[in-house]
Amino acid sequence: MVHRPVLGLDADDTLWENQAHFDTAQGAFRQLLSPWATGEQVDASLLSLERTNIGRYGYGVKSFTLSCVEAAINLTEGTIEAHQISQILSTGQALIDHPVELLPTVADTLHLLGESHRLMLITKGDPTDQHRKILNSGIVDHFWAVEVVREKDPHTYGALLQQHRVEVDQFTMVGNSVPSDVLPVISLGAQAVHIPHHTTWGHEHADDASLVGVDFPVLDSFSELPALLAGRFLA
Repeated sequence: MVHRPVLGLDADDTLWENQAHFDTAQGAFRQLLSPWATGEQVDASLLSLERTNIGRYGYGVKSFTLSCVEAAINLTEGTIEAHQISQILSTGQALIDHPVELLPTVADTLHLLGESHRLMLITKGDPTDQHRKILNSGIVDHFWAVEVVREKDPHTYGALLQQHRVEVDQFTMVGNSVPSDVLPVISLGAQAVHIPHHTTWGHEHADDASLVGVDFPVLDSFSELPALLAGRFLA
């Protein structure tokens, strides 16, 4: 039996809006801390703590919220009050409760992609939050497999391909993050497609050195994906 090739799809900011909501929350956080620090200082402190805390809390809203609380304590030298900490927690809760907003053309494009590929959703983040978004997205039935992972690195992708018995040359990953969705997959010998989003978390920016000698398609929108896959890229 010959299986169709497998198309891995990122979720946040590839299938539905995500980072824009975090940007709004971070804007409110900057405003809250404006008596103590500039916006640039708040952003730098928060990003540094988020990167440190990935190992402790993983990715997602809970990690973001705890990092905000820690940044607030540090930047105010412990003078922030309980009601202000409560505001930070409320902002985090609002992020968790935010409805899923599919990006334009995603639903129709998934139908087309499913005709030629087995679709695998591969997302990282807090399992509870990610599974909630997946179930509420209305598109879960398009996927042959759904995986919520702690990290997107070569080891994780390799383990997923082995688990699902997918050959490397039959796998393509698509996503908005070069460090998470493109470079690890290419390092395994598989193919990857980058679809940049209008806003990207600082931790997901690729440094120039990592891109030297690496070639991959970059699309303007998700709707362009079926034509790319049907063309010479995978011919």
